[in-house]
Amino acid sequence: MADGRARAHAGPQAEEGTRDVAGLSFELALQELESIVKTLEEGKGGLALAIEQYERGAALRRHCEAKLSEAEAKVQAIVEGPQGLSLRDAE
Repeated sequence: MADGRARAHAGPQAEEGTRDVAGLSFELALQELESIVKTLEEGKGGLALAIEQYERGAALRRHCEAKLSEAEAKVQAIVEGPQGLSLRDAE
C-alpha cells in the first residue's frame, strides 16, 4: 500500500523517470539501483532529490524482480526427459 500512496502523490516527473526502466537489462538496472542506494546511504543531496531517487529505486527494484521472475520461469521450464535436458515453453 505504501507504494500506491507514493505513486498517488508522485507527479509527472516521477512517471517520466520510471518509463525508461522497462528498457534496461537486469544488469544495468541493478547497477543503477546500487548507485542510488549508495547515494542515499551517504546522505548526498536534499530531501527532494532523495525522494526522487527513492522512487526511481523502487521502480528499478520492481523491474529487477520481474526480470528475475522471468529467468526463474525459464529455468523451471528446463526438464529432463528421456532424451536429456530440454526446454519446454514457459509461457
